[in-house]
Amino acid sequence: MLRRLRVSAHRTLASAVIAASCLALSFSLVAQAAAPRGALAPAPAATSSSEVTPAAGLGLSKIVGGLTQPVFLTNAGDSRLFVVERPGRIRILRQVNGTWRIGQTFLDIRSKVKDADDEQGLLGLAFPPDYAASGLFYVYYVNNSGDEVLSEYKRLKKNFADPASERKLLTIADPYVNHNGGWLSFKPSDPGNLYISTGDGGSGGDPGNRAQNVNVLLGKILRIDPKDPDGSGPKHYSIPSDNPFVGTNGRDEVYAYGLRNPWRDSFDAVTGDLWIGDVGQDRYEEVDHVASGSGKNFGWHLLEGFHLYPSGGLCSSNCMTLPIAEYPHVVSGEDNCAVTGGYVSRRSGAALYGQYIFGDYCSGRIWHISTSFNGGSLPTPLDTSLAISSFGVDRNLTVYAVDLRGSIYRITGS
Repeated sequence: MLRRLRVSAHRTLASAVIAASCLALSFSLVAQAAAPRGALAPAPAATSSSEVTPAAGLGLSKIVGGLTQPVFLTNAGDSRLFVVERPGRIRILRQVNGTWRIGQTFLDIRSKVKDADDEQGLLGLAFPPDYAASGLFYVYYVNNSGDEVLSEYKRLKKNFADPASERKLLTIADPYVNHNGGWLSFKPSDPGNLYISTGDGGSGGDPGNRAQNVNVLLGKILRIDPKDPDGSGPKHYSIPSDNPFVGTNGRDEVYAYGLRNPWRDSFDAVTGDLWIGDVGQDRYEEVDHVASGSGKNFGWHLLEGFHLYPSGGLCSSNCMTLPIAEYPHVVSGEDNCAVTGGYVSRRSGAALYGQYIFGDYCSGRIWHISTSFNGGSLPTPLDTSLAISSFGVDRNLTVYAVDLRGSIYRITGS
């Protein structure tokens, strides 16, 4: 998942131990075939919430430990938290007398999930706005054949889903083990459509030019209506008519392209703006921010951050959609390697309200920037030793950090 997401393509989350501990979040880097960069590596030694260097407004408070390789956290509109474990389970967290505890296993599909490589596994989860009534939800995983699968499942009881209810919507053949993306989300202002991030297919440097090819689904953000359109008929989902490539050259599902391994994206709960953490290759990690991603080309593998790839020169023309922030792999002796995208803090009354919070899997650094940030140096980060595989929010929009080693932390001030 995170490991050096950059080196080998994100240094492969698949390599499992990132140099130094990078999470393998690099789901994007593995470079399995050639570029060994990143992987959900065996993470660094655990840290307590007090073992951090403070940064303005940011802090950590551990709420629970004991999970198995958690890679995502979300909510279903109520007080519970749902945590995705990479080997193939979704666990429920609930508060008992003010203390968070690990509760039931909501879904267990470990028999279907391939997690031999650190960038593989169960990677994404999304509950639609009508989940309370429909009981339907969506997951993204790498199957035992190494392909990426988007599936719908159905709730059986409040705290349990039916593992036999799977309806597969989409299967994407994957040429390498790394760069599998896996983020899923519904946009507040576009409630019926599901957004899906896919990596470029792996290796290093996107050798198949998949991210720039709008006729393939890799290296993209996809947008579909996931509800079954024809019952037992041949269609598994439908295409929004305003997708950018409908009626022209390109796959109808494609919403945005030119991404290497978008590892954790989000929509601003107030503005609806799209935020993307795209793991870099050799030099730079990037954060993308757009009011609408429809039809946008974020530049990979022609660009890495603000720079031309592979030369490293600063892009000055034909730069497509540039990121709003980048940071290099080595800063002040610390080894960054794989960006983990986060969320804009939108909890009412939060000290960090309106700040976008994100981090790096390998170094454990967490930053916050204004939603109007546009280039320039990042502010002083919160230095931690977490292997940050993801961020997530509860129903009140409080932001949490997910540590691949098994713990969840609340971001204080968010």
